[in-house]
Amino acid sequence: MQDPSPPHDLVPLIEAVGGARVMCVGDVMLDRFVYGTVERISPEAPIPVLRVTGDSFMPGAAGNVAANLVALGARAHLVSVAGADDAGRRLAELIEERIGAPPALIVQSGRETSLKTRYIAAAQQLLRADRETMLPIAPGTAERLLAEVQAGLPACGAMILSDYGKGVLAPPLAGRLIEAAHQAGKPVIVDPKGRDFTRYRTATVVTPNRRELAEATALPTGDDAQVVAAARHLLNEDAFAAVVVTRSEQGMTVVAAGDGEPSHLRAEAREVFDVSGAGDTVVATLAAVLAAAGGYTRERLVAAGRLANLAGGIVVGKAGTAVVHVEELLAALHHEEWVRGEAKVVGLAAAAERVRRWRGRNLRIGFTNGCFDLLHPGHVSLIGQARAACDRLIVGLNSDASVRRLKGPARPIQTEAARAAVLASLEAVDLVVIFGEDTPLHLIETLRPDTLVKGADYAIDQVVGGDTVRGYGGQVLLANLEAGHSTTATIARMRR
Repeated sequence: MQDPSPPHDLVPLIEAVGGARVMCVGDVMLDRFVYGTVERISPEAPIPVLRVTGDSFMPGAAGNVAANLVALGARAHLVSVAGADDAGRRLAELIEERIGAPPALIVQSGRETSLKTRYIAAAQQLLRADRETMLPIAPGTAERLLAEVQAGLPACGAMILSDYGKGVLAPPLAGRLIEAAHQAGKPVIVDPKGRDFTRYRTATVVTPNRRELAEATALPTGDDAQVVAAARHLLNEDAFAAVVVTRSEQGMTVVAAGDGEPSHLRAEAREVFDVSGAGDTVVATLAAVLAAAGGYTRERLVAAGRLANLAGGIVVGKAGTAVVHVEELLAALHHEEWVRGEAKVVGLAAAAERVRRWRGRNLRIGFTNGCFDLLHPGHVSLIGQARAACDRLIVGLNSDASVRRLKGPARPIQTEAARAAVLASLEAVDLVVIFGEDTPLHLIETLRPDTLVKGADYAIDQVVGGDTVRGYGGQVLLANLEAGHSTTATIARMRR
């Protein structure tokens, strides 16, 4: 099932996240970015010589998840393990700066804090060098971590397990953390790693990418049907409530346990600059929304997925380990709403196909028409009354040439493209079809609306297409008019 909902209803989700608190547990690492220029090849080997001009440090892995939570307006309680080294101390300082609270970083002697150094020239990564320990944390450290999580869970609305395969979430600790969250009544959202997902058994939501899903199930994931089949395999094998599959430029797919239809959330096309940390952004957004909403339901997860899909699309356009801020999400929502508004303006053939699909869902189709040259309260009232009488409303819009024939050479004031865009921006309008004839009769005969709506300044027998609609069993409604509003009168006042 494709997601049909308008983007503006995601705004309340963003606002609600401001009151959420999320527990974040998993591997942390220090990301270092060394920047420079390359002007020559080394005489010692066929490699570029980087002349270093600067560097920067960012918290990575679960540290970046926590930073994403805070950027969204939520609060993060981060619990992890670091080494007794300079990288660990610097990482703790950076995380505190990013999340506004000291992280619970349990120090384990003899363990090396993960440090990933990327060398970059002209926005191109030349080399990555890693220093890290990739062994399970010591038993005593695991007990301290579990106790810290159990103490903090009651104040949180959800828990994230951010597994980067460095040993913090090695079995059996991941299972014990999931059990603790269930006992506290909190949903668990897992960003998984590796082929064996049994370590996350009974987690609420897991968020593999397409490659991870294929590796964990040994099943193909090349198209929608294969992704859904592999996700259902995971649901059956590991008793998850839902699987959210991130699919890069194809968006994401939400598959929940039970008989419900999967939701394919398509991504808006964007330039992909750097995919580092995109999974962190997605899992943070999912968890923040579920925490704010009071826990997991399939409907909440799909709504959270829509917002996470948008956030993931933003973060891949940034360099390095990045976060998405509330202001960026709101700006993207406004842009997406404009794009969707433009998509409502279609030709007659496309409108007929849309009507066919709507009728397959037993939706009632309404139709009204006009020039809509300068949109005024009378127009808004007419459209609102028309939409109230149907499930989907189509507006027939006179073309510029048609308006000139009907209203004179000085009209329209706005072009048909501008008038169509304004109409399409209205929530009550589902489709706009421009027609060049003097009347919409051909549109009505082709689309066969169930309800035809015109203003009450017409009599029933004067409504164009009324006989046609009544002939096949439809109805004609006359909408009440708002007194004192007309385009002609408005234009006359402007010209005084």
